[in-house]
Amino acid sequence: MDKAKRYSNINLALSLTGTILGWVFLGAIVFFGFTKIVEQWSFSVTSSSYLALLVFAGILGVIETILFFPLSFYSGYLLEHKYELSNLNLKTYFWEKVKALLVGIIIGVPVLLVFYYLLNTYQNWWWLSVGIFMFFFSVILGRLAPTLIFPIFYKFDPIEDESLVSIISKRCQSVGMKITGVFKFNLSKTTKKANAAFTGIGKSKRVIIGDTLIDNFNQEEIDAILSHELGHFKLKHLWKMMALGTAVIFLGLYVVSLVYLKSVSVWDFDGITQLAALPLLALLLGVYGFLVGPIQNAVSRHYEYAADRFSLDLAGYKGSMISSLEKLADQNLADRDPHSIVEFLFHSHPSIKHRVTRLKAYNF
Repeated sequence: MDKAKRYSNINLALSLTGTILGWVFLGAIVFFGFTKIVEQWSFSVTSSSYLALLVFAGILGVIETILFFPLSFYSGYLLEHKYELSNLNLKTYFWEKVKALLVGIIIGVPVLLVFYYLLNTYQNWWWLSVGIFMFFFSVILGRLAPTLIFPIFYKFDPIEDESLVSIISKRCQSVGMKITGVFKFNLSKTTKKANAAFTGIGKSKRVIIGDTLIDNFNQEEIDAILSHELGHFKLKHLWKMMALGTAVIFLGLYVVSLVYLKSVSVWDFDGITQLAALPLLALLLGVYGFLVGPIQNAVSRHYEYAADRFSLDLAGYKGSMISSLEKLADQNLADRDPHSIVEFLFHSHPSIKHRVTRLKAYNF
């Protein structure tokens, strides 16, 4: 078994282990009545149900973080160093985790409070109001993330290579995309992996390219990669995936609300708004998300093939597109040919082998 396949298989095993253990944790604390004990502790601190919710979530969050720290540390630090992909030392690794935690709290606390308010206010119709809220929240987050959140973790600078900027800008203009700039970010601060993307919504839309990609790919390869991303824009894949995601969310919230309502009575909770019952709701939502994942992945893989074809039609670099995929696979240690079942269930992108095969077969 080659290095990339071993790395990918270990990552998949760790991800599945974390998911299953997360479900076991939520199920266990509900089944053994621990959530009711934590709820009592929370209300001993404050009589406000909203403040008690924060105390409740904080206690469970700390416990879960401690329990899952070994798995998280191995997958996020030890494994990455073992396969020579990480540039982080222990100090910077924990500092990045602290920043992520603080950002998560700043964003998560208001979302949690709004969710609980909607749950209390609309009762059996909570799923509809929560779905609407999550849709608008995701749009706002997509608008603000490039300028407010991403710079917390990486430094963004305008790309100095004027010829590259000119090519990218012309490509964007040719498909009707308006961007605020083309930026390089110091991805090498954390990893040796390469990446590039279009981020933001509306006036915050920008092109970001990791320094690890700029340093290892030639101009035609970068052009081919970004032309692929422009394919997603021109073919409206982002909006289509957002529409699909929204439909999946509303359907999921509705189905889960019905199961949750029945489960609450089975587990002898006072109602759907009882704090002790909320981990059960989180468990149901997590299982639903896992089950519908393959459907969304299948649609995503279809769009990736379409964007590859668009890249050829726009830029015309078949050789460079193929070489860029090969380089990305090497640099990111991607499994070029995963098992078909693994690809179907867990991969949002087709395998490198399948993409290269199709690219070679295209005529343009």
